[in-house]
Amino acid sequence: MAEEEPAEVVEEAQEAPAPEEPKGGGGDSILKGKGFEIVMVDGAPFYKVQLPDLSNADRLIISDTIDRAIKEMRTDIDPTANKESQKSKIRDEILNVLLGEIEAAKSGVKKREGFTVPDDKKLAQMGEMVIDAMVGYGQIEPVLADDAIEEVMVIGVGMPVYIAHRKHGAMPTNIVFANDEDIKRIIERIGRFSGRKIDLANPLLDARLPDGSRVNATLRPASLDGSTITIRKFQAEALTIINLLKFGTFGSDIAAFLWLAVEGLHVKPANILVSGGTGSGKTTTLNCLGNFIPEKDRIITIEDTAELQINAPHLIRMETKPPSSEGTGGLGFNELLINTLRMRPDRLILGEVRGSEASTLFVAMNTGHDGNLGTCHANTANETVTRLINAPMNVPLIMIPALDVIIMQNRITVGGKVRRRVTEIAEVAGTELDKVLLNKVFEFDPKADKVVPTGTPSRLKQDIAHKAGISGEELNVEVEKRKLLLDFLLSKDITALKEVSKWIQDYHKDPDATLQKMGEY
Repeated sequence: MAEEEPAEVVEEAQEAPAPEEPKGGGGDSILKGKGFEIVMVDGAPFYKVQLPDLSNADRLIISDTIDRAIKEMRTDIDPTANKESQKSKIRDEILNVLLGEIEAAKSGVKKREGFTVPDDKKLAQMGEMVIDAMVGYGQIEPVLADDAIEEVMVIGVGMPVYIAHRKHGAMPTNIVFANDEDIKRIIERIGRFSGRKIDLANPLLDARLPDGSRVNATLRPASLDGSTITIRKFQAEALTIINLLKFGTFGSDIAAFLWLAVEGLHVKPANILVSGGTGSGKTTTLNCLGNFIPEKDRIITIEDTAELQINAPHLIRMETKPPSSEGTGGLGFNELLINTLRMRPDRLILGEVRGSEASTLFVAMNTGHDGNLGTCHANTANETVTRLINAPMNVPLIMIPALDVIIMQNRITVGGKVRRRVTEIAEVAGTELDKVLLNKVFEFDPKADKVVPTGTPSRLKQDIAHKAGISGEELNVEVEKRKLLLDFLLSKDITALKEVSKWIQDYHKDPDATLQKMGEY
């Protein structure tokens, strides 16, 4: 006869109360989807997942089933395999374990206060919850399945899981973890997926899920109130420049200017940094710029966690690697960059510039290596320069003019909703004494909710026109043609990466034929 469950285990797993929706706050539905609904509560959005009605006894049975299944499962689970096929493989085995736990509660072998035998519907729901914990990510599986959710944030036991919705911003959900073990179980599973170790001695985890999503997790003692998980979801289909136009991140005139800057008429591709705060959309904009690069160019990307989706035939992707718990085997950004420069790239794209690699990059840019792209954490163009010339980047002031353009992107509130907007585009105009000179060529107009020209002439456009042997007026015509193409793609709602890339690359090869094709579309 099995031993009785220790009392303290039952107490640890007491069900935490679900977050209550404030009374009298409305509750009007603003979005419904498969298995969820977003409602307005006291003027703020609230994400409601359709959760089964489970008692604390049901939750304890599910938790025990998961523990037993982890120990007794005979079927290997491949984290890289199709999730649904993995679920099918283990469903019968899981159901048998679950039925065993239900029988133990029914017979009194395990005391479960308030236990009632589940009907077929609840039994199936409980089984799926166990399977999600084994193959997926437990209680947060439903929000990870919503493509409109950008981030999932588990902040502790008894607290609502928060999400960041692409359209409606950050909001709480009705998902609540009853105990820390359930959170730790997900973290340990992620650690196994990624080959990273996380425990009391190494309580921090920075990893990537099999689908490319970025994960940061913490355990005590790093996080004082218990385990936490932050998942930045990977976009299965990369957003394109047309998506950004639809979102209002900037207009087609700005997009055409940036296209010209990246491609440079094959004579002067610009070195560009996209700067902004966390979650401002820097990487998305960087990815869109990368897809303006002519397909003949050899592109090498370097990232901490691979996120970029550049549609290019000659692409090499590099990724840093943290050292082991013994402090060996790591691959740093600067080490990869130094090696990459020996690989004769035409273009370098750095996921983030933040350390000693900045000096290495600027040395390359000052020796004729143009057309590099990257991101940087900063709030203004001036702050970007300040960060570059100070520790830990320590780029010599004299080298800064190798940088051509700084694009500032921020999260701002528009009509009561958080939106991502390019707020400034500045060009580096040189240095004077101990100061870097910046020309702001575009700035954000909050009343119009768009980026507008400042009237300051673009030195980059002048440089490109000079090196291409054309007049400024001819260059403006070229920019207008690109704007025309982007407006066409927007009007036809052409947003898929491969299709947008094909139009752009076709324009590089034969502008007139591509513009004619627009009229025949």
